[in-house]
Amino acid sequence: MFRKIKSFMLENRSMKQTVLKNTLWLTIGSGVSKVIRAILIIYAARILGTSGYGVFSYALSVAAFFTVFSDIGLSSLLTREASRGSKEDFKPYLSTTFVIKLIILALTLLITVFAAPYFTNVLEARPLIPLVALLLAFDSLRGFGYSFTRAQNRMELEAGLTMATDTFITLFGLLVLFTKPATTTLTYAYIAGSGLGFIMVFWTIRKQLRGLFLYFNSKLIKPILTSAWPFAIGGLLGGFMINIDTIIIGIFRNAYDLGLYAAAQRPVQLLYMIPALFATSLFPIMSKLAHEKNFEKLKTIIEKSVAIVLSIGIPMVVGGIALGKPLIDLLFGQGYEGAIPSFQLLLVTVLFVFPGTVIGNAVFAYDKQKIFIISTGIGALANTVLDLILIPSYGIAGSAFATVVSQIAVNWINWRKMKTITGFHPLRLLSRTILATVIMAALVIVMNMLGLHIIPNIILSSVIYVGLLFFFKDPLLDFIKISGLVR
Repeated sequence: MFRKIKSFMLENRSMKQTVLKNTLWLTIGSGVSKVIRAILIIYAARILGTSGYGVFSYALSVAAFFTVFSDIGLSSLLTREASRGSKEDFKPYLSTTFVIKLIILALTLLITVFAAPYFTNVLEARPLIPLVALLLAFDSLRGFGYSFTRAQNRMELEAGLTMATDTFITLFGLLVLFTKPATTTLTYAYIAGSGLGFIMVFWTIRKQLRGLFLYFNSKLIKPILTSAWPFAIGGLLGGFMINIDTIIIGIFRNAYDLGLYAAAQRPVQLLYMIPALFATSLFPIMSKLAHEKNFEKLKTIIEKSVAIVLSIGIPMVVGGIALGKPLIDLLFGQGYEGAIPSFQLLLVTVLFVFPGTVIGNAVFAYDKQKIFIISTGIGALANTVLDLILIPSYGIAGSAFATVVSQIAVNWINWRKMKTITGFHPLRLLSRTILATVIMAALVIVMNMLGLHIIPNIILSSVIYVGLLFFFKDPLLDFIKISGLVR
């Protein structure tokens, strides 16, 4: 049995087994690392207070806004090309892409350090922005390094490195919060942990990087940038859309409201990890099928994948809205109860981001990424206009509503594009999921009204939901019963 499990978790035996293996490893890696870092985030939010936590989160958002060009899709391009071509053909592509990456990253760091501090009215955040730029540089290079392990379908390496990195960040963060709690010392702790993670990743892939710059080919610059430029514009618009909420809140509101909005965002952003892990595992396979023009099989994979992430996301949204107050109280304390309405609104985005993540990877596999410019452009415009209208009157709840509208716009456009390409119909697989969710939601509300603590409520409702899926023989289970581990 041990040998069977070891083989399943460390070898690539078939397409379905590889997808499940990679998803399990990424889920374990990111899940464990997010739990580890959640300890730090929750403790920091309580120790620094709403305003201090708001300043720290705001510095991260402003710096992230100025580093959206640090990758422009180069990591995904590298994964795609590695999964398609031979090792010899890949070396010049790798070398040239890496040089482009370093140049773009250097430029964005300079802009962040010298320009970003002047784009904020939160004075306490200004000295943190240059420090956070270094943190994001380490994160960006580490993500670029992961493109090697993803291309080889070796997500177990990424999982281990991710857990190690977040462990270091959390240990350093807790140390400074115990000894000298401040936003500046917490930022230094994040930088130290991320820097160690960067070193570990590049040490792991050092053999692939050997003689890296010897294969640089200037003739590849144009085709690489031609493939990447939609991501450059889409990345700018996407980064703008993600961070504009916090920036405009910082203009019209204070650090206290920034802290509340950060508390509302954080749990929802953690949920976004779920489809991202699944889509990352699928991407090399989708890219290969698109390259081989096996479009019928690719369509089936996309349909099932979208149905699976929605089967996970729908009950999370319904249950999260019903348990909004006890959940925020549990995570951040009663001082953050002002975040509850925004948290409940932001949960609605899960219904669009979950399938949108899978569809976005599928669009890229088909090499139709120019649609991202249109979708993210419309989403960024809608988000900005609604923020400017709603935040002055409705505060962070208005910002959350703007985010919901913009995410609907972005993901609807990408969905329509994928439907045009493949003619897929994933929603037809969700009837039993919706029925199971309705029953689960009723039980969640009843248990909450009876005063059951949120943790056993979540555990019981999750068990009930999964049990109902088995009872209704949901198609989702057919995807799980693969590889011989579940018969």
